[in-house]
Amino acid sequence: MFMILTVFVKPSSKEKKITWLDEDTIKISVTEQPKNGKANKAVILALSKELNIPKSQIKIIRGVTSKIKHIKIIKTP
Repeated sequence: MFMILTVFVKPSSKEKKITWLDEDTIKISVTEQPKNGKANKAVILALSKELNIPKSQIKIIRGVTSKIKHIKIIKTP
């Protein structure tokens, strides 16, 4: 079982913040810069902590170089 989240990312922010816009849309601010995948790693880590799941269950499936991303969350029973 899995779910797809739409994530709006704000890299190089002054503070880390997660805001749920609805049940499958999130706005995430991270302090890391969007260089060498640092911001993407920070987004995955933030989602991992927010959803209390391992990072290995989170995959960016669209928008790796964009501020708007689609992220697949794999849920295990």
